[in-house]
Amino acid sequence: MAMQTEAGSILDREELLQVADAVAREKGIERDTVLDAMEQAIQHAGKRKYGQEHDIRATIDRSTGSVKLMRVIHVVDEVEDPVTQLTVAEARLRKPDAEVGDELIEPLPPIEFGRIAAQTAKQVIVQKVREAERERQFEEYKDRAGEIVNGLVKRVEYGNVMVDLGRAEGLLRRDELLPRESFHQGDRVRAYIYDVRREPRGPQIFLSRTHPQFMAKLFAQEVPEIYDHIIEIKSVARDPGSRAKIAVLSHDSSIDPVGACVGMRGSRVQAVVAELQGEKIDIIQWSPDPATFVVNALAPAEVTKVVIDEETNRIEVVVPDDQLSLAIGRRGQNVRLASQLTGWDIDILTEAEESDRRTEEFRARSQEFIEALDVDDVIAHLLVAEGFSSVEEVAFLPRSELASIEGFDEEVAEELRERARLFLDERNRDLDERRRSLGVADDLAALSGLTPALLVALGEKGIKTLDDLADLASDELLEIVPEGALTVEEADAIIMAARAHWFGEEEGASAGDGDSEGEGEGEGERAEGAEVAEAAPTNDAAEAGEDAGERA
Repeated sequence: MAMQTEAGSILDREELLQVADAVAREKGIERDTVLDAMEQAIQHAGKRKYGQEHDIRATIDRSTGSVKLMRVIHVVDEVEDPVTQLTVAEARLRKPDAEVGDELIEPLPPIEFGRIAAQTAKQVIVQKVREAERERQFEEYKDRAGEIVNGLVKRVEYGNVMVDLGRAEGLLRRDELLPRESFHQGDRVRAYIYDVRREPRGPQIFLSRTHPQFMAKLFAQEVPEIYDHIIEIKSVARDPGSRAKIAVLSHDSSIDPVGACVGMRGSRVQAVVAELQGEKIDIIQWSPDPATFVVNALAPAEVTKVVIDEETNRIEVVVPDDQLSLAIGRRGQNVRLASQLTGWDIDILTEAEESDRRTEEFRARSQEFIEALDVDDVIAHLLVAEGFSSVEEVAFLPRSELASIEGFDEEVAEELRERARLFLDERNRDLDERRRSLGVADDLAALSGLTPALLVALGEKGIKTLDDLADLASDELLEIVPEGALTVEEADAIIMAARAHWFGEEEGASAGDGDSEGEGEGEGERAEGAEVAEAAPTNDAAEAGEDAGERA
C-alpha cells in the first residue's frame, strides 16, 4: 500500500510538470510563470485551511515536481504579530543560532483539495496565466505599431471586427473599416497597427484600414524602391474608399518616382487599389517649392496663378473658369485632399473672380488715397499701381524713393508725404479721443506695440487696463483686434509686456522687506551713535572742570 502511495505521488509530480509544460506551450508563456501560478494557488489553499493570518508559502521543485508547503515565522526584536513573529529568545529554543531578521521554516503536511479548494486553485491559476499571456502579447506588439499585419476574422461584434493575429487578438473598429466593407468569420484581413495600449482587460491592439499610413505601407510592400528608401513617401491624404493622393520623392535622379509607383501597365498601383476596394489614387511628385507642390496636388486641374501668404499659411490658386469644378472636385474632395497633402489652406478662384476682386481692391485703395491725400484719380492710381496699400507707406517712405516714381518729382513727393502725415496725425487724434471716451487707461496706451486703432478696438471690448489685457491669452487677443493686425508672436509679446508690472510689484515687495530690515539696522546704528555723542560732551565738561580747578 505504501509503495502504491509513493508511486502515485511520483506520478502526480510528473503530471504536474507535464501540465505546466503543456500550458506554457499553448499560451506562449514561460514554464516558470505557470509553476509560479500553481505555487500561488497552493499557497492560497493553504491559507484557507490554516488561517489567513499565517505566512504560508508553497514551492514546487522545477526538476522533480515535488510540492512543499511551509509556514514562515520571522525573528524580531519586538513582537507586533504573535502569529508570524517570535523574539530572539523564543526562536533560539527552536534554532540555537537564530538572529534578528532570520526566518524559521515550519513544514506543513500536504493538503487535500476538496471541490471548493480545487475550484479556487483553478481560478487562481487561470487568472495568473491569463495575466502572463496578456503581458506577453503587449511586450510582443508594443513596438510593432506602424506595421501591417495579416489575420483571420475571429468574430464580429456590433460592426467591430476581432482579428486573430496568431498569438494575439486585434480590434478593427467599425469606423476604421472602409465604407461598404464587411467581413465574416474566417475571412482573411490585412490591416495597419496604429496603436497598442494596456487596457484593464488586457492589451488592446488597434487596427485600421482607413489610416493614411496603411496605404503608404501597402506601397512599400509593392514598390521595392520605397522599401529600399530610394523613393520616399513624403505625405498621404485619403478619403477612405473613394480617393487618395500620395506625394513621392526620388533620391535617385535616374528614377522617376511616379512611374516606379505606378509600375508596368499600372501593376503596382492596381495591387494597392484592389486591397483598398477600388479607391482611386493620385500619385504626385513632391516638390520643396510650395507653389509647385500645390499645383501638382491639384492635378488634374490646370492652374494659371498662385499667390502665397506665408504668415497665414494660405495659398490662393487661380484656375480657368472651365477648370473650377475639376479643381474643387466632387463635394470639395480634390481641394480638400490637396490641402491635407500639402499642409496649406487653399483658396480657389476663377480668372474672372480674381480679375473682379483685383479691380475692386484697386478701386478701394485709390479711393482711400483720394480721400486721405486730397489728390486726383491719376496720382491715386499711380500710387496703387506702384504697390502702395496704405497711407502709412506713403508717409514714411523716403522722399527720394517716392520721387523716383514716374510722373513724380521732389516737390510732389514731399507734398504727398506731408499730406499723409497730417492725415495720420488727425486720425490718431480722433482715435485717441475715442480711446479716452471709452475709458482706456493711459498706461495701457503707453504699451509698446498697440496702435491707436488697436486701443479703440480693445476699449470697445471692455479691455481698459493693463490687468484686463494681462488676463488675456494670445488667441483671445487675436480675436478682439482686426484680422491680420497682429501675429501670434506680436500678441504674445504685448501680453507679456502687460504682465511685466505684476513681476515688478513682486520684486518691489521683496526689495521693500529688505529695505525695512536695513532701515531697522540703520536706526539702531544711529541710536548707538547718538548715545556716544551724548556721552562725549559729558567727558568734555568734566575735563573743563578739572582745568578750571587747576587755574584756581
